[in-house]
Amino acid sequence: MLIALNKPCNVLCQFTDRSRPPRRTLAEFVRVADVYPAGRLDYDSEGLLLLTDDGALARRLTDPSQRTEKTYLVQVEGTPEAGQLAQLRRGVALRDGPTRPALVRQLELAPAWLWPRDPPVRLRKTVADAWLELTISEGRNRQVRRMTAAVGLPTLRLVRVRVGQVALDGLAPGRTRVVAQ
Repeated sequence: MLIALNKPCNVLCQFTDRSRPPRRTLAEFVRVADVYPAGRLDYDSEGLLLLTDDGALARRLTDPSQRTEKTYLVQVEGTPEAGQLAQLRRGVALRDGPTRPALVRQLELAPAWLWPRDPPVRLRKTVADAWLELTISEGRNRQVRRMTAAVGLPTLRLVRVRVGQVALDGLAPGRTRVVAQ
């Protein structure tokens, strides 16, 4: 079984939380037994998370050698310059090594279908922001945030919209859809 969840912001990518006070978890949104996240999505990130009961499928989706593409909408602080976008396209040197090249394009505006974030992103009146569509084929810890920061464009909001061939396709925040039985 493969399930798509549109994970809201500030939800843990696990079913339990031992912290006090407890944080929101996947248990609030996924009522199917014996499925587990195929990969992770940061607590403060939102969008497509795949869950499965098939360990081999989970490994294929998350193993870096499989080069499964993941596409994100990224709201960044600042106005991207051609050189910054070129750095992302070439790959960025991070502390744990260089990233693979990314596909990146700047968007004129946030897509009209994108829901408001809860809580809202805190914007500064004196600093511009922009939206990027960024596709990577790795999945390191906080990779997109670290890549944009490394080129001088800190991430304000991060929404995953596609993993491999599975896309959000209108799935509302907090909702699930069975992709395959």
